[in-house]
Amino acid sequence: MKVKKWLVWGFVLVMSMVLLAGCGGEKKTATASNEKVLVYGSGDYSSINPALYEHGEINSLIFSGLTAHDKANKIIPGLAKSWSFDKATNTYTFILRNDAKWHDGHPFSADDVKFTLETIMNPKNASEIASNYEDITKIEVVDKDTIKITLKAPNVAMLDYLTIGILPKHLLEGKDIATDKFNQFPIGTGPFKMESWDKGQSIMLVKNKDFYEKEPKIDKIIFKIVEDTKARALQLKSGELDLAQVTPHDAVQFENNKDFVVDVMKTADYRGIMYNFNNPFFKENREIPNALSYAIDRKAILSSVLLGHGQIAYSPLQAGEYNNPNIEKFDYNPDKAKQELEKAGWKIGTDGIYEKNGKKLSFTINCKEGDQVRADMATICAQQLKAIGVDMKVTVQAKIDWDNQEAFLVGWGSPFDPDDHTYKVFGTDKGNNYSKYSNAKIDALLQKARETDVKADRLKYYQEFQTELTKDMPYTFITYIDALYVAKTKIKGITPDTVLGHHGVGLFWNVADWTIE
Repeated sequence: MKVKKWLVWGFVLVMSMVLLAGCGGEKKTATASNEKVLVYGSGDYSSINPALYEHGEINSLIFSGLTAHDKANKIIPGLAKSWSFDKATNTYTFILRNDAKWHDGHPFSADDVKFTLETIMNPKNASEIASNYEDITKIEVVDKDTIKITLKAPNVAMLDYLTIGILPKHLLEGKDIATDKFNQFPIGTGPFKMESWDKGQSIMLVKNKDFYEKEPKIDKIIFKIVEDTKARALQLKSGELDLAQVTPHDAVQFENNKDFVVDVMKTADYRGIMYNFNNPFFKENREIPNALSYAIDRKAILSSVLLGHGQIAYSPLQAGEYNNPNIEKFDYNPDKAKQELEKAGWKIGTDGIYEKNGKKLSFTINCKEGDQVRADMATICAQQLKAIGVDMKVTVQAKIDWDNQEAFLVGWGSPFDPDDHTYKVFGTDKGNNYSKYSNAKIDALLQKARETDVKADRLKYYQEFQTELTKDMPYTFITYIDALYVAKTKIKGITPDTVLGHHGVGLFWNVADWTIE
């Protein structure tokens, strides 16, 4: 009898534990299900530091700048709540917020701003964006909430450049900024903070409850690394992703799906053939870019690759108010392309390829792995060039040797001030001048344009810049592209009318307001 009694009590005890565990499990599941998590299909990162590397969509979530951009890309306050400009001394005075904190709880101050700008401007750090800040001559910390920045001349683009994420001095002072572990676990003042980084797989961000503007509505954002654009489309359909930028061809399958929204967003992002003037072939034959620019049928590329989602490109400033519509646009004219080559001494060889001084008009264009649009554009360009007697081969590579390659299917563009992605891309020896392009007239015009706040003068200089560029082309411009973002319908807050920048950057400008229903 005793044995049976103990068995009964034992059974009751076990069942009670099971029920308690079950209740606990239900509670945990309920909590997890209430958590708002967004999984975003992202490119890969090796280092996150806005002072060094401009290609970082994640930067705008982790970091904040002195200024910020609104829905229409106009400058608004960020870490600076107000500012004034003394034209007599070319000095900006910024009054900073006193309620902003770093993700580790340390208070933000003017010392952090000074440290960040000096870090960018220090040649030892080889910052990609250093040329944006060349006009700064003095940085003065007045007190913890006030900083003065003096320029050598008026530069209205500076307020745009001060949207750059500010770094924490207390964590980085005296350290090697390029190699410090901070770049793998960055600390900012932005709406989201780093929780974990699984290299090559994902980066998990959690909301910053102490964000100075407001507490974000989404609890977590996971940047899932999906380099290949086709794979992103597949993972959207399988439910592994909630949001991703996809190609026009891949976007078609989501257009009539009630579970997704396809946002076709305008950009200032153009594509073109970048010729490397560091390479002896193009250094010795500067006529090639201009001649080949007539051989590209841009309408065909816009139609077949982009399905019409974009526009024909002829200028790096085409998407803004400083565009010069009266310049040579290099409309498709294969006969003109041949004439220009032959005028420069090229002759068709027995194999149908142009040659000069014993060298074939033959070169390789590289595309970055994972970008199907660029690869498709390059392939069509190769076919069109082949038709006039040019042998252009296409390769897709994981890593690009900028100094030694012959050509690259490049992309640039900015919806902000016209100085952005012109001065540092086309100016001699500037940070993003990967083509090693150098033209004294271009340098002078870009310098004048950035150092005046008279709009009529800026317009004149930028229009002259575009005219001069057509005389000595650095690229063969192809198209501007629209950014196609596919999102699950439950995501709310994306502003489809916002004009985006290079790589579709700018989507997250108001991420603290986003929610998941």
